[in-house]
Amino acid sequence: MQHPLKAWSGWQGRLATALLSLLLAAAAWAGDKPLRVGTTAGFAPPLEVAVQEAARQGLAVELVEFSDWIAPNVSLAHGDIDVNYFQHIPFLENARKATGYDLVPFAPGIINNVGLYSRKYQNFKALPKGATAAIASDPVNGGRGLQLLEKAGLIQLKPGVGYRATQADILANPGGLNIVEMEAVQLVRALDDVDLAQGYPHYLRLAKTIDPGSALLFDGLDHPEYVIQFVVRPDRRTDPRIRQFVDIYQKSPVVRVALDEANGTLYQPGWER
Repeated sequence: MQHPLKAWSGWQGRLATALLSLLLAAAAWAGDKPLRVGTTAGFAPPLEVAVQEAARQGLAVELVEFSDWIAPNVSLAHGDIDVNYFQHIPFLENARKATGYDLVPFAPGIINNVGLYSRKYQNFKALPKGATAAIASDPVNGGRGLQLLEKAGLIQLKPGVGYRATQADILANPGGLNIVEMEAVQLVRALDDVDLAQGYPHYLRLAKTIDPGSALLFDGLDHPEYVIQFVVRPDRRTDPRIRQFVDIYQKSPVVRVALDEANGTLYQPGWER
């Protein structure tokens, strides 16, 4: 029988070897460069807190903020950033189909409510005939907007189209709703020009255009496909720096406080679903 002290010594050696291997792997990935994380304005504040927390843990992270929803995937595919965080699975699937980029989900982030907002009317019954409603122009978030309009009873869609719905799938529009499409990040500025607009609470909170909680209708948090994902190229799946940063985002108490401040009660951690 092996002496207990020798067994303990052997275990310590294996642990030290494993830790050294992990550190060497992280160093090999990192070189002299920080981990580069791409995002958009609506998701940036909590990520900034995660970057600060990572620095305290010895992990250098650079946050790269984009002004649209196209560039983060272009930059990721070209290797200019290591991971991005701004899109859900349907958006990613559509981007992969449209561009051919080989990008994959790495870990779940949060899921946000999306709502229908109006500065002019307090309920849907008050909308006039031919009212104008603004929804996102990209195929996926536009489909989510159409689903909201159907949930509000304003239109009827073909059965089963889900988030892939387009205006061509509208079977009935009894109020003659005029549906206009615009880039999703611009919807926060549309409320003065339209009667109704699809809105993202985290962007509305940043823009301060309307109370994010004042939507006439929310789509709810019962659509797991809309959980925002950390997305990487397949060759970065084993990068320990990305795993460490995601763990900080998901588990750090200070990041959770930042998430609560940024999103109020209109979100849910996707990793806890």
